[in-house]
Amino acid sequence: MMGLDRVSMGKGTAQRMNGTLSREQHLELYYFMQLNRQLEERLVRLFRQNKIVGGVYSSLGQEAISVGTSYALEQRDWLAPMIRNIGTLLVKGFKPRDIFTQHMAKVTSPTHGKDGTSHFGDLKTLHVVSPISMLGDLIPVMAGVGMAGRYLGQQIVAMTWIGDGGSSTGAFHEGLNLAAVQRAPLVLVLENNQWAYSTPVARQVPLKDLADRALAYGIKSRIVDGNDVIAVYETARWAVDECRVGRGPILIEAKTMRMKGHAQHDPAEYVPKDMLEYWKARDPIARYEKYLTNSGLWDAKTKAEIDARIERQLDEDQKFAEESPLPDPQSAEQGVYCEGCHEIEADWRRPKEQVMPPAASVEAVWKVADFGAATIPTGATQSKPEAQPAVHYPKHAHQTGHGASQPPRSTEASAGKPAGEDLSGAPPLRVPFGRGPKDRSFEREKQQNQPAKQNRHRRRRR
Repeated sequence: MMGLDRVSMGKGTAQRMNGTLSREQHLELYYFMQLNRQLEERLVRLFRQNKIVGGVYSSLGQEAISVGTSYALEQRDWLAPMIRNIGTLLVKGFKPRDIFTQHMAKVTSPTHGKDGTSHFGDLKTLHVVSPISMLGDLIPVMAGVGMAGRYLGQQIVAMTWIGDGGSSTGAFHEGLNLAAVQRAPLVLVLENNQWAYSTPVARQVPLKDLADRALAYGIKSRIVDGNDVIAVYETARWAVDECRVGRGPILIEAKTMRMKGHAQHDPAEYVPKDMLEYWKARDPIARYEKYLTNSGLWDAKTKAEIDARIERQLDEDQKFAEESPLPDPQSAEQGVYCEGCHEIEADWRRPKEQVMPPAASVEAVWKVADFGAATIPTGATQSKPEAQPAVHYPKHAHQTGHGASQPPRSTEASAGKPAGEDLSGAPPLRVPFGRGPKDRSFEREKQQNQPAKQNRHRRRRR
């Protein structure tokens, strides 16, 4: 793991600075990952004690993705986690007691006991959109959030996550296409944890690298080791910076492993034991502990102090949750609909006149330099080079950001010529739709070909 070009300050301050991660920030990354893991281990125990109302979906082995990606965001940015992204909630500012009380459906929970899993957020202060159970649906939602922020002049970036299985849903492709066309400031983190419930990736996707799906939408993508928190952070920070200056959206594929079943009811007996052993040796927290030690960023005393702090915090918040009351049954009908409970108003960060006519008026005439053809049509006036839009092919790079793939070559097969041959002077391709008795060009071709056919018949008779 190497130092980074940019840095995201911890959530105790919204300030960001240039340079490598400071020692305190390195330790904060460890704190959030370990807090994530220890909190989930307690949720598992509470589940077995029948104190959890909903389900528990473990992110064991994936903590570096949740923490590393969300740590790259600023306080003004928006995120929408999935059920395995508890680490993102902690980085954004939620406390362990929020997660405890939420899973135990206590009245002190963010949803006041009306939900038993992680379906909660904070739109006003923390800018967290509640998870949606229908996988993939968060992508178009967060694309819209990013677009709205740009319209209002807020200069925000939106981030959400999806699993390898969820990347096969229609909402994934529709949302990513919308984001690509609108160049939305969206960072989509695809957590390839090898299993869509009990289906391995190779049985549901004919690709080795799911980042290749970005090619279909003409956007950038990167592949990163999801068990290396520094590599994850570096990649996410690059993606956030790109989106903030208008070069989004960006797809990040983080390769990792789901070390538990889909949920607590799933023993994951379908996973080969040698596969679990392979990924166990690459545990993200153990790797980061070794990095901190080898880099001289901490010692045994510092680690013990952080671990003790986590233990105290979890003891206090778990006690608070267990002693909190369940909601009054009569409160079930409250908060179902918004009845003037809060004011809904856009947070404008730019003059409204900038997005109103005549300042925002655009002539509805779109210039297409090559008329959409595979080659320049005969007689067409070619635009000046500077007027032609640049074509940017997505680049796949591992955690170092190198190793970009080559852009695909055009085969020109439909033009009947070998790949790579210059077709700039060739006539435009004809589309043979609707050819029939009323097609005059078809009749002319028949007449032109008729003598050739007659000659062939004469040769055969001889």
